[in-house]
Amino acid sequence: MRTGLARRTLPLAATAALLGGALTLGTPHQADAAVPDTIPLKITNNSGRGDQVYVYDLGTQLSSGKQGYADANGAFHAWPAGGNPPTPAPDASITGPAAGQSKTIRIPKFSGRIYFSYGQKLDFRLTTGGLVQPAVQNPTDPNRNILFNWSEYTLNDSGLWINSTQVDMFSAPYAVGVQRSDGSTASTGHLKPGGYNGFFSALRGQAGGWANLVQTRSDGTVLRALSPLYGVETGALPSTVMDDYVNRVWSKYASSTLTVTPFADQPNTKYYGRVSGNVMNFTNSSGAVVTSFQKPDAGSIFGCHNLLDAPNDQVRGPISRTLCAGFNRSTLLTSSSQPDTNPADFYLDTVTNHYARKIHAQMADGKAYAFAFDDVGNQESLVNDGNPQQAYLTLDPLS
Repeated sequence: MRTGLARRTLPLAATAALLGGALTLGTPHQADAAVPDTIPLKITNNSGRGDQVYVYDLGTQLSSGKQGYADANGAFHAWPAGGNPPTPAPDASITGPAAGQSKTIRIPKFSGRIYFSYGQKLDFRLTTGGLVQPAVQNPTDPNRNILFNWSEYTLNDSGLWINSTQVDMFSAPYAVGVQRSDGSTASTGHLKPGGYNGFFSALRGQAGGWANLVQTRSDGTVLRALSPLYGVETGALPSTVMDDYVNRVWSKYASSTLTVTPFADQPNTKYYGRVSGNVMNFTNSSGAVVTSFQKPDAGSIFGCHNLLDAPNDQVRGPISRTLCAGFNRSTLLTSSSQPDTNPADFYLDTVTNHYARKIHAQMADGKAYAFAFDDVGNQESLVNDGNPQQAYLTLDPLS
């Protein structure tokens, strides 16, 4: 059971510039007018499926900090009190467009998710701590056998950030977009032709337990591939899957220095990592130790948490997100200066995040959120604008 919002959701995207990520708020499309309380979201169903589509806009209202949902007109409804055990949430579903059709709803100033499901409504519950998100790594989750997915977004006074995400799972494909004030549009998230089936075929062909990430329904429908974090947590993927690479990294930097330059716009801010025993210590330019990391396990790497925790600060968080990207992309041995932002260098080691590797290989623009800090080096599938006229969610074919 997981309550609240995503482990890595878009309030962080709005502060990515602070942490050295890809976003620079306000440029080149700086807000030149007040962002309205709601904007239109055009949902287009290009899936080719005949199933009824259901859409949900769930999140935190930024003006009040309350959790709830928005209806098709963008009106906010706070969740009622939950219970223990969890009680059913109010039906927040919006009937989505039929195959080949479009439907426009309005989304408010929120930080949250746009869920969509095929053929069946999602089952949301409320605890005393808030909304219970679907957690399909749990075999008893009521949404386990439903084909669904979600986009993350933040709409606030500074504009719109909306992404396509595979941080938790790869499932029903979709793309997101934004129309800017000059009439131009930006979009991301589309797969290459045949990319959906291509991903699952490639993952099933990857030795070492990666095929176990794929979940299917009893009727043979492919539902999703779990992220490797959940694969490790559920035992579908060996917990030792990254050990060989981590051991080689630790050995290398016991006798050499890893230089981390976490802020793209601050090239003179550098930290220097050296391994001593089970710990990698980072010093600043004065030689003072500023933070230390225990030797990470696969769960910490795939989740960018626990032993690679990244607080929203100016030192440990930026270093950790750089390490996380380097471990997932397996660039820490090929370059002692990080982050390595050249995609040609990513995923070349035999020990790597093959889930992320195969997702990026199938994306039309190469961009994805296949792990929590995939925005290091501008590799994220996200669009933003300071003066959004309209947002887009396009449901793509499962082929």
